[in-house]
Amino acid sequence: MSIQERVDELKEDFALFDDPNDKLEYIFDLGKSHKGLNESEKTSDSYIGGCASDAWLVAECKDGVLYLRGEGTSQMAKGMMEMLLSIFSGRSADEILSFDPSKLNELGIIELLSPVRQQSLEAFLNKVYAYAKGC
Repeated sequence: MSIQERVDELKEDFALFDDPNDKLEYIFDLGKSHKGLNESEKTSDSYIGGCASDAWLVAECKDGVLYLRGEGTSQMAKGMMEMLLSIFSGRSADEILSFDPSKLNELGIIELLSPVRQQSLEAFLNKVYAYAKGC
């Protein structure tokens, strides 16, 4: 499955909800399966600066494929982290770098996020794209 196919799949999931609060609840539900990082992985290098709550992202590059793991401390951060990891982790660096992150607007949830949460999303994406460039 490509990044765009995963975005399309999530878009279909979010389209099932008419109420914006139900969409946010779906994000919270995604966070229930969230697995954290080891304490040793929570470093200044993995810290996602600019997030509304503490969050970390670690990456491993194997044969041009980027594997991401992360941790968020709030319920919203956990849910967003799980959603974004499902989109970007396990993808080739080339696929990530060629994906236009503005296509995430198709999910219909960006406008539900507070300006601070939108900044958190941008900070996460900046870190993902930096890791992809290094891969």
